[in-house]
Amino acid sequence: MTDYLIGIDLGTQGVKVAIYDVAGKCRGAAFRKSNLYQRNGMVTEDPDEQLSNLVDALYEVMSSTAIDPRRIAAMAVSGQMAGIVGVDNAGRHATYYDSWLDTRCAPYMKRMMEEAGDEIAGKTGSYPSYNHGPKILWWMDEHPDTYRKVAVFVQPAAYLAMRLCGLTAENAFIDRTYVHFSGFADNRADEWCTDLCMRFRVDKRKLPRIVEPDAIVGYLAPAMASPCGLVSGIPIVAGCGDTAASFLAAGATRPGICVDVAGTASVFATTTAGMVSDTESKTLACGQSVIKGLWHPYAYLNGGGMNIEWWQRNVVDTFSGERPFSVEELDRLSSAIAPSDHDPLFLPYLGGRVCPAQPDIRGGWFNVDWSHNAPSLYRAILESVALEYRYYLSVLERIAPGFSADEVRITGGGGKSNLWNQIKADALQLPVVRSDTEQEGAAMGAAMVAGKGVGLFDDLDLTAQSWATSGDAFRPDPGMKGLYERRLKQYVSITELLTINKSIKPVNYA
Repeated sequence: MTDYLIGIDLGTQGVKVAIYDVAGKCRGAAFRKSNLYQRNGMVTEDPDEQLSNLVDALYEVMSSTAIDPRRIAAMAVSGQMAGIVGVDNAGRHATYYDSWLDTRCAPYMKRMMEEAGDEIAGKTGSYPSYNHGPKILWWMDEHPDTYRKVAVFVQPAAYLAMRLCGLTAENAFIDRTYVHFSGFADNRADEWCTDLCMRFRVDKRKLPRIVEPDAIVGYLAPAMASPCGLVSGIPIVAGCGDTAASFLAAGATRPGICVDVAGTASVFATTTAGMVSDTESKTLACGQSVIKGLWHPYAYLNGGGMNIEWWQRNVVDTFSGERPFSVEELDRLSSAIAPSDHDPLFLPYLGGRVCPAQPDIRGGWFNVDWSHNAPSLYRAILESVALEYRYYLSVLERIAPGFSADEVRITGGGGKSNLWNQIKADALQLPVVRSDTEQEGAAMGAAMVAGKGVGLFDDLDLTAQSWATSGDAFRPDPGMKGLYERRLKQYVSITELLTINKSIKPVNYA
């Protein structure tokens, strides 16, 4: 009997492996931390280390659960969406993993924006950012010798799946949930755009075949099986991007359901019945849902959760003496503050602004006076993410007049903060529902996709609604609506003053 599924999430912080039964109960999980190499805008990882971490985590979860490996029906890998790995003909990496956090491709992002920004957004669903297109051009122009060795560019999750199966470049793949980040795709048609490739001199042969998330791409190779604690021949399903997997795990499988992925990056997504191209504010990307026919317009801060870690590590812990403050204590102190128009405003762009692509903008506090203290500034960090989300939602409401949001489902570590959840509910004037799933997020979504790929599930919508369980709900305070409308106008006005690219016009709230 094959009645267990393995979901793998190759995230920024590390690789998580979780094993589920067909009812959605997590039977075991393991995690291995990533080793990021960072210097002067460079953020990379060694693909061999990523593979080694995956193998170790698989072995641990199989050993700790004592589940017969012959009962594993399938496995799938979700992963970071905007970075790339160059692969040679043999299916081995010819480049390191060029992370989505790596900003060295910024000149090529600007070039793509200037030459064909609206066309790219109209075709792919997303403007160029620190994602596939600018990164491929960076390799092509800055490292032509390495570029020539690359047979195909893939995402890190696909690279791990290829190594598990022993696939060569000929069988490299990308599933359709990633292609809005590609810069060179016709997303509605699930194919590469010849015109865009020719415009930027990109060889289409270096782009992988586009597949369905639930497509079986190969089978676990004998050489990989034993080190992983598994048996050879287990089907490997393509999987999907980590945010798409998180949206699925949160049950965002029907129009109107929003998702807050409160992790290292703060991602706010909605669910629509059609593709939305934001050529006005150039803020929203729009990628395909795992469920065919649904789309996820979304935007993100590249360090929403990282800003809290930065504040705690570099400011609070440095000056608090022998006993550093925990995030829970900071939440408690900040919860005593009654929100008002006089509160500080924080711009959360410590790593540059991604949505829209304004890499030269940086963060800072505004509206600060002598009455404010550490809890006030900390609360402003939390509120900045809520204001960003409200701005994203306002953009969608403007370009898709018939859209109506119903609720926000939150997943990720930031969802543990009651204060942050309530701030988001008040700013958005929507209920925020916390996930109550033990192993929520991308690993669970990947496991669902794996089950669909081998026929254990017929309908991912019904599966997601069954697997996703809800916890606490945070109801919006109607009395806060006017305050947050005023706060949003202030916030947008400040970002407009700092905007480097004056062709990007924030939404008019007058």
